[in-house]
Amino acid sequence: MVQISSFLVALGLLQAGLGAPQPDAKGVQGRQGYYFQNWSEGGSNIRCSNGQGGSFSANWNSRGGFVCGKGWSGGGARTIKYSGTYNATGPGYLAVYGWTRNPLIEYYILESYADLAPNEPWFSNFTIDEGTFEVFTSTRVNKPSIEGTRTFQQYWSVRSEKRVGGTVTTQKHFDEWAKRGMRLGRHDYVVMAVEGYTATGGSGSAGSASITLG
Repeated sequence: MVQISSFLVALGLLQAGLGAPQPDAKGVQGRQGYYFQNWSEGGSNIRCSNGQGGSFSANWNSRGGFVCGKGWSGGGARTIKYSGTYNATGPGYLAVYGWTRNPLIEYYILESYADLAPNEPWFSNFTIDEGTFEVFTSTRVNKPSIEGTRTFQQYWSVRSEKRVGGTVTTQKHFDEWAKRGMRLGRHDYVVMAVEGYTATGGSGSAGSASITLG
């Protein structure tokens, strides 16, 4: 198994200075009850499109940061089935992305990625029927969040074998995190997202994605 922490190409979101998507300002409860996330900062040449049903697409070539995704307001335990395409270079990933409150937690379940190095404490790995994952944690100090500028924890499950398409059962990750003392709070929202950003001292990202839920 390749250790994600061995990648030295980028420092990752944890040190990239990327702000957090705030649903009140940047999310839209849209078509067929899906929550659509379209957020960016400090960049250009980013196109995020809300498609029919559970579909969305993104095209980008930018030094800024962005999150483009679709999911559900309320988050929580879900079985997320998705398909599509994802092709990217530079720092970024395709992930289930969500937030909880009390405690305030930002979490990621990474399905695929371009350049990534969380560069944070690696807990362990676990294997479920959906794949093998490495677990990371990190602390964001005085950074933007869904509750404004706060200090909060990030939780990461990083797939060892990248894929685009399949099933993600979020409760299985929540259970594994709980075994490691990684407690979640009240779920706010969750999306299947494409994210790109600029690593500290590095270049931006470029790529395209077309994803459909369900």
